[in-house]
Amino acid sequence: MAKQVPDTRNVGKDAMTPEGTVNRAALPAIFNPEDLNALELALRLKDSAEGSTVHILTMGPQRAADIIRDAMFRGADGGYLLSDRKFAGSDTLATSYALSCVLKEIGADIIVAGRQAIDGDTAQVGPQVAEKLGLPQITYAEEVIEVKTDTIVVRRRLERGVETVESPMPVVITVNASAAAVRPQNARLVMKYKHAMVQSEKAAKEGTLSAELFEQRDYLKIVELTAADIDCDEMQLGLNGSPTKVKKIENVVFQAKEAKRLTSSDEDINELMVELIAGHTLG
Repeated sequence: MAKQVPDTRNVGKDAMTPEGTVNRAALPAIFNPEDLNALELALRLKDSAEGSTVHILTMGPQRAADIIRDAMFRGADGGYLLSDRKFAGSDTLATSYALSCVLKEIGADIIVAGRQAIDGDTAQVGPQVAEKLGLPQITYAEEVIEVKTDTIVVRRRLERGVETVESPMPVVITVNASAAAVRPQNARLVMKYKHAMVQSEKAAKEGTLSAELFEQRDYLKIVELTAADIDCDEMQLGLNGSPTKVKKIENVVFQAKEAKRLTSSDEDINELMVELIAGHTLG
């Protein structure tokens, strides 16, 4: 599972809608950083297990297909885009419900996601999906140590150290930013998958080479699903299924009131340490 998120480093006055939801169209969209760590973990599993595949599941508007293509350029085999106006305004509860409904239908031995998304910082969706599917979960994962016939051994990064755990499969794993960084895009895979898209994107490219190749080559077809395509209760989707309401978003910029230039001398360093301790910044 992965998410296309608004770049929260560029939050402006138009970041919120009047309904109190994030105005995603007003913000640059990026691949959620910890989901990239999760992608790398999944790709390493694929590298070590012959015959395994990696598919990306994401929920969002049509443009969210960009992160599926990005993942395919790095080694993923395809993906699913869950896109419908009925999903708009989903909080973590509604999001995890929709994703779990899809996962029940497509199935997976190992479901991997980033620990949290930078647009909400809740770290709730992965664990909620595990609960809704009735699967065991491993959070704060950093590395897969071993995959056995029916179990998986994972190292977790905790606040005061590491922990190695073993879980039966199927399992949901959420991955820390301390895990291995994602591999770069592969030029050969970029050339292979650059025309990959969902059906709604193809409709806007009729008469082009991309549309022609889309019809000829099945590996270019990213699966697009709407609420009508999955077995779900529509009252649990979108705003209807979201008890969480965002009051407002603020872009806080810290500005220094004064500046002081220090040298690397012992005297200046000692003076700085005294000021920091006196101001309770340290100690």
